[in-house]
Amino acid sequence: MADRASAISSAIQAELRLLDPVVRASADLLGGLLHPDFREFGVSGREWDRDALVAALTAQGAPGPRPITTSKMRGVQLAPGVVLLTFDTDVNGRRAHRSSVWRLTESGWLLYFHQGTPYD
Repeated sequence: MADRASAISSAIQAELRLLDPVVRASADLLGGLLHPDFREFGVSGREWDRDALVAALTAQGAPGPRPITTSKMRGVQLAPGVVLLTFDTDVNGRRAHRSSVWRLTESGWLLYFHQGTPYD
């Protein structure tokens, strides 16, 4: 049970780092949390891969990272080294249900898959 709780706690800590505006503004910090095979289905409906997401969030002239409020974050270990997190976000009144799959690698916990679904 302790290993499971530790895995979930580590994935939550990594997710919160990923949501930090300072991390989201840095290609190195952001890329360091994303698995090489990362995929996302964004709130916009667009599909993203690792390189496209890092480029979009850190592009010169891109809107600066906005504060992200999270709530209802919870996790479940799906298998050894694999954690699913679900939570809600609010970015300036734009709310979304989110799910993230984190994988433990030699580099630490990396985000493998993410999906955001808008809601009112």
